Amino acid sequence: MGMKRATTLAAVAVVVALTSTACDGGYESKAGDAKPAAAAAAAAQASGSDYGSDYGAGAAPGDAESTGAKGAGQLAIAQNEQVGQVLTDSAGLTLYRFDKDTAKPPKSNCEGDCAKTWPVVAAGDATAAAGMDPSVLGEVVRGDGSKQLTVGGWPVYRYAKDAKAGDLNGQGVGGTWFALAPDGKKAAKAAGGSGTAPGTGAAPEAGGAQPAAGALTVAKDPKLGEHIVDGNGMTVYRFKKDTAWPMASNCTGDCVAKWPVVPPVDKANAKGIVEKGYSVLDRPDGKKQQAIDCWPVYTFTGDKKAGDINGQGVGGTWYAVSPDGKLITTS
Repeated sequence: MGMKRATTLAAVAVVVALTSTACDGGYESKAGDAKPAAAAAAAAQASGSDYGSDYGAGAAPGDAESTGAKGAGQLAIAQNEQVGQVLTDSAGLTLYRFDKDTAKPPKSNCEGDCAKTWPVVAAGDATAAAGMDPSVLGEVVRGDGSKQLTVGGWPVYRYAKDAKAGDLNGQGVGGTWFALAPDGKKAAKAAGGSGTAPGTGAAPEAGGAQPAAGALTVAKDPKLGEHIVDGNGMTVYRFKKDTAWPMASNCTGDCVAKWPVVPPVDKANAKGIVEKGYSVLDRPDGKKQQAIDCWPVYTFTGDKKAGDINGQGVGGTWYAVSPDGKLITTS
């Protein structure tokens, strides 16, 4: 009798465990719950944590505090295929900004563990890059009294997981961290710009200004009805061979060359899109991919202009996506 009861309780525990997870095993904590340390580390990125939980090769919690904040030195402007012009420090490391900070007035809201993962860039020795307006450089006094570099009023950080010049591992983390453009805005490539592939650029805003790196919105098609498109108006698709739990992409190699992944998009730039399961997938190839309702999403190289739906129904496995993340099988 005792054995039977124990077995029943174990089965119930498994069901509870399964129903309390989301996407790829992320744990949504509730009041009084104890979040397992392993689950916290594995889930932070996929669940859209503010600053990520992984520190990268050669970096560990406490490194930033033990060595002190480092200055940027001679700033430079690097060209990145994904987001266009990116501001870097004298070592070529990407510089970032945090959406939960403020620029007017400048204020940093990244302290404690956040500042371990996102080391602050000290003010004092930064020199404007060639072609950059020196007046955008400034500083803000942090809570501990130290001074942090600002660009366009935004406090500046590095990412602990960026190990070498040109790394952009912090782009889109938690939907709140983005590479800095030389003017202090979020780095973004203009639509139709040289080398811009469908779904990787960002449409210009009115007056020629550029929006945040990436955007998602809802368009209406006579055949498909309401469906998700990216910042360039390119149709967004799902692959039936992917999985939502665990969240995984089965489109790799030649497949992903034909179906480019949608890079992480700030929730503030996702208009009309369901927020349930709105998360970021760390792919085996190192890329970060936006997921909607826990499903990875893509664009299609066969779509040449905004409004094209040439990927709809391809191979019986690729379909446009409704605002709630569901497949649109109408053709």
